[in-house]
Amino acid sequence: MLIKVVYTMKYLLIPMFFLFVSGCTVPNFQILNKNIGVTKVTKTIDKETYKKDLMFEWKIAKGDRVEIRAFNQSSNASAGQLSQLLSSNGENVNTQRVGDEGMLVGADGILILPLIGAVKITGLTEKEASQKLIKEYKKYLKNPYVTVKILNQKLFVLGEVKQPGVVHVTNGTMTLLEALATSGDITDYADRTNIKIIRGDMRDPEVREVNLTDFKSIRYASLILHPNDIIYVSPRPRKASTVGYTEALPFWQVIGGFFAPLSTAAVVYGVTRK
Repeated sequence: MLIKVVYTMKYLLIPMFFLFVSGCTVPNFQILNKNIGVTKVTKTIDKETYKKDLMFEWKIAKGDRVEIRAFNQSSNASAGQLSQLLSSNGENVNTQRVGDEGMLVGADGILILPLIGAVKITGLTEKEASQKLIKEYKKYLKNPYVTVKILNQKLFVLGEVKQPGVVHVTNGTMTLLEALATSGDITDYADRTNIKIIRGDMRDPEVREVNLTDFKSIRYASLILHPNDIIYVSPRPRKASTVGYTEALPFWQVIGGFFAPLSTAAVVYGVTRK
């Protein structure tokens, strides 16, 4: 009787273990998938939208950090020599920024600059802001030259990539493949058929889905990213099962250790009765 009870419980625990691993852990790895139906998911982009993506230019917004350099060409300077009037502490900026470079654009979109005072630059591209500042400086200088550069353009790469985190955009835009390469490529657990690009206000975002295994799908999907886009690489179900197995294994090892002496005792009991 004892032998039957022990073996019955062992055989019941085996399917319970696999049900526990496969059923309880999958939802933990499927972020950004619930209620996705309330938002339209775009898989193909028309030519007009693609052209707009190609022509995209980031506009200065509140909270941005900008580098502004202003120069003046002296009338008696030979070979067009420039004298620097302003440098907003943005020199030698690389992709490993610490977040305090340049000048911070406040909520009102206004910067206070030497000589010309308060100037609003939000809603302008780098080129438009440069032209506006040149126009303002011409009120006081004969030959001003101004450059404007947005320093904190970035993307967010999450999910099944080797180095998830913030990716800085240094040239105004970046493609999906560049962003994934910068993040160390996708992992072996990544679902290559389900790469999401999330753009805009999270209350009403634009969601694009790219299937990297289908070349036709890639052709008709815009891989051009904008600053502040979120790229999410979904995991395959196997990832959840593997992690669930690893997390649950110590508990079931304890259970197995508890039944091991009972199994031994049951075997000894059965042998001695013969």
